[in-house]
Amino acid sequence: MLAEIKPHLAELRKRLSLSVASIIVAFIIAFIFHNPILTWITAPLNEALTEVGRIVNAQDKATWHLDPVENNESNESNISINLPKEVPTSAEEAAAIKLERALRKAATVASDELSLLLKDAALAAKELKETLVGLNENIDKSTFDGQVTTHQVGGAFFVALKVSFFAGLLGALPFVLYQLWLFIAPGLYANEKKMVTPFVVGGSFMFAVGVLFAYYVVTPFGFQFLITFGSFLYTPLINIEDYVGFFTKIMMGFGIAFQLPVIAYFLAILGMITDKTMKDFFKYAVIIIFILAALLTPPDILTQLLMATPLILLYGLSILIVKYVNPHDYDDDEDPEEEKELLPNKK
Repeated sequence: MLAEIKPHLAELRKRLSLSVASIIVAFIIAFIFHNPILTWITAPLNEALTEVGRIVNAQDKATWHLDPVENNESNESNISINLPKEVPTSAEEAAAIKLERALRKAATVASDELSLLLKDAALAAKELKETLVGLNENIDKSTFDGQVTTHQVGGAFFVALKVSFFAGLLGALPFVLYQLWLFIAPGLYANEKKMVTPFVVGGSFMFAVGVLFAYYVVTPFGFQFLITFGSFLYTPLINIEDYVGFFTKIMMGFGIAFQLPVIAYFLAILGMITDKTMKDFFKYAVIIIFILAALLTPPDILTQLLMATPLILLYGLSILIVKYVNPHDYDDDEDPEEEKELLPNKK
């Protein structure tokens, strides 16, 4: 007995070793690029926090419009004192002319000083305008300082490890599935082997669709609603460890939930369900979908609705797929009693 299963155990050990090695290599590569990965993961959160900042500061933020005079070389004073054209003939007139010349000299000095002051004021106003414009742009484009936090020493390092592990696991998943296929393929029939390829390809494609839908549709609305709610009373301080777990749960939940059409397709191929079966089960399926949405998403009604709504649509798509693969034969639904009534009575 042991001799019979020993080759299988050796093959299993080989496939597991290669799978673990691929995950380790993918983890190392992901850790090297953990900063771009974290940037991608936290992008929906940063957008939501930015929106909160705009809402909270909507009444307090002021936009300055300053138009200083640039290159103020012509801003000279218009102070001028005109000398009389006639030559004075009396001592009083000579004294007046002397006083006028003194005033003119003082006016020239004052005009030069005023011109320099105007130039300095224009440059200062220009610098102030550029500073205020930069502050306004920073308020528009950046999040509040300190809103994304960590509550433990080395929290950022552990987050990087966690993110790198999940990224490495997803990156190595195709190779791991291939090793699994090499292990089980020798024991499958030809028709069973034909079913595996579309199942793996279709499942991977729908998982990616679910993740992208969650990232680009669910998280922007969900995070903005959850963080904005009550932001006038509280300052949101998001723990990065909790956020990564929250984000991962949403991504995995939607990726798994979007497998519904693939599962329905293969159940139809096996002859276990028909389109009529799914139509009759629809009212129960809606309840199950909302229960699954509550289990696979964080405990807020908006995220649950954002998962349940596409799942109901996917259920309708699954009905069409099953109808194409394994349609229900409505001829078999005729009641035998009705057939007897239609037949003529033989005496």
